[in-house]
Amino acid sequence: MFSETLQGQLIITGIVIVSLLTLRAIANITLAKVARRNGINEARIRLMQRYLTALFLLIALLIEAWVFGTDLNRLAIIFSSLFAVLGVGLFAIWSILSNVTSGIIMFFNFPYKVGDKIEIHDKDFPITAIIEDIRAFQLHLRLENGDLVTYPNNLMLQRAVTLIKKDAIEDDGEAV
Repeated sequence: MFSETLQGQLIITGIVIVSLLTLRAIANITLAKVARRNGINEARIRLMQRYLTALFLLIALLIEAWVFGTDLNRLAIIFSSLFAVLGVGLFAIWSILSNVTSGIIMFFNFPYKVGDKIEIHDKDFPITAIIEDIRAFQLHLRLENGDLVTYPNNLMLQRAVTLIKKDAIEDDGEAV
């Protein structure tokens, strides 16, 4: 009885899986050839291949849900809700990852160090301050009036910055 009831659905499932695996293999080979011809490195190629695999997996889930009788309206609600949650989550993660990545870049290649007096040329909020600390997410900047400002690392790499005075903090720790 089980095989009679679901036989047609299982055959379609097999066809869908074989078809999508074949399409995935063709897409991965084509992607790799085009990327190598354009000089893209292997790590980026593998990343794009993972994205393609995820896309084919989502397509397979959508098709299989339809084959097994899920109402398309309910399926649309599920996928739209899923993409909304993923969109919000990825947006929040993007901001954090952007600051962390900037912090790593600043760790290896940043012309300013703790104690330097800098001017950040921001159109809306220009800042002249001494760098007190460089952290994973932000810089701690001490303004001339004594206020402490935290400035995101990703903005630090996007704005023009002028070095006013190197090592503006004296040995006793007071600002010049």
